[in-house]
Amino acid sequence: MAKLQGFEFWKKTLKEARFVVAPMVDQSELAWRLLSRRHGAQLCYTPMLHAQVFVRDANYRRENLYNEVCQEDRPLITQFCANDPEVFLKAALLAQDYCDAIDLNLGCPQMIAKRGHYGVFLQDEWELLEKMIRLAHEKLSVPITCKIRVFKEIEKTVQYAQMLETAGCQLLTVHGRTKDQKGAMTGVASWEHIKAVRKAVNIPVFANGNIQHLSDVELCIQETGVQGVMSAEGNLHNPALFEGRSPPVWEMAEEYLDVVKQYPPCTLSYVRAHLFKLWHHTLQIHQDLRDDLAKVKTMEALGNVSKQLRLRCQEEITKGKDLKEEEEKGGRGPSLPHWICQPYVRPQPKEPVTNGQTGGSGERKASCQKRLLEDSDRTVDTLSKNKQKKMSRNPNKNFCPEHKPKYIKCEQCGNPKGNKCVFNLCRGCCKKKAFKEVADCPKISLGVRPTNACSRSLLHHGGGVQSLGGRHAAAEMLPAASSLTSKRRPTVGPHRKNMQVHPPYKPESDVMMLLESQVHQHG
Repeated sequence: MAKLQGFEFWKKTLKEARFVVAPMVDQSELAWRLLSRRHGAQLCYTPMLHAQVFVRDANYRRENLYNEVCQEDRPLITQFCANDPEVFLKAALLAQDYCDAIDLNLGCPQMIAKRGHYGVFLQDEWELLEKMIRLAHEKLSVPITCKIRVFKEIEKTVQYAQMLETAGCQLLTVHGRTKDQKGAMTGVASWEHIKAVRKAVNIPVFANGNIQHLSDVELCIQETGVQGVMSAEGNLHNPALFEGRSPPVWEMAEEYLDVVKQYPPCTLSYVRAHLFKLWHHTLQIHQDLRDDLAKVKTMEALGNVSKQLRLRCQEEITKGKDLKEEEEKGGRGPSLPHWICQPYVRPQPKEPVTNGQTGGSGERKASCQKRLLEDSDRTVDTLSKNKQKKMSRNPNKNFCPEHKPKYIKCEQCGNPKGNKCVFNLCRGCCKKKAFKEVADCPKISLGVRPTNACSRSLLHHGGGVQSLGGRHAAAEMLPAASSLTSKRRPTVGPHRKNMQVHPPYKPESDVMMLLESQVHQHG
């Protein structure tokens, strides 16, 4: 059967999917995908998988894809991060029988992607990307798709998308933010960029960014003309987003835990992270249960904490907060009580960020500075959690740089020098100096091997023993050579009782043997 391409692939294989759950590291696992499909999602992606690890590690393949095969979980697209065409192809060949398409991640902006040189940090290497996509398109039995972020310039973004289409990409997901728009500087995604890409290419396009409610989905499709809309954070906080509902949090939490039981195994950290997202607004109020949710070690315990949160919310409802009235509002933000599934809205930067155009670099640097050290009265509120832990173990701990002891630095490496070293070096540098220069530091008691000391001394003073006179000269140096080793005789501690102990080393014997052999050779 011929491989479907472009719009034919979207219509027949993906069944004209419009509501899409994004690939999310450690978050879009099988249980969450099934929950999302039950509440309106039509297409799901696996979490981003590392192509190189997928190729070399059978356990990684089994745990992240092979064990999650499920008829209910289709259509499904498997996403990889990679920066090598051959490795990407090998990983895709191993995965193609378990999904409907292979996606190349070109949108991850996190620091781990920068260190690994993948994701959005490949967006300037067009020759490499073209080679990767073309090779996969030619060799795979399933279509190849891409997920990208935009450039600041619309024109360059359009050229980027057209290059990927020419190379063989059959479906393109465009996240309307640049690689610099992340964390506190996330800002608003640009639908103008997405609209321009959609008009310029002849393959299906999915939009990603600014999706918090079903009304946002409809508005995005209307304004950009895309075939589908992808949601990540909106889906994590409300799995029923594509249904247009905002149900009570405990309804989604309990259903998710039931799916986890039906389709084991599921990693405990994944489940914990999902519960933190679902209960985010409630946990801001019930801090004690937030700590419990972070500490429990079993699935059953996670379920118990979720039940306690439900009971507390229901107590609030019976005290006069009518849930039905709030749900009928179907509104957004502050009008919804904390026990209703709703998006988390990040605080806006002081200067709005659109497509990476950041103003006020001084303010941004100030916001990125590390937290200040404690005040002179050492109030705990100004300390980081790590320093608070250290202080609980040692109440006299002082983090003020002015009160830290001053150490004299080693003249070679900059580490603290030895307190008694006559060369002003640290112990490591002192040892190297003693070995290379036949020097001895009596304060630290570091010397060199006696054989080297004696032989190098002989060479230094006469270049070898040529006559009987040399024997007397060497004999005069024996006391000095023996002094190098007098302090380094091995000691035997309790843990070395079974070891063989040799008698003290006598350098005179080696030197005398050398002298005698030289005298014998010269008659």
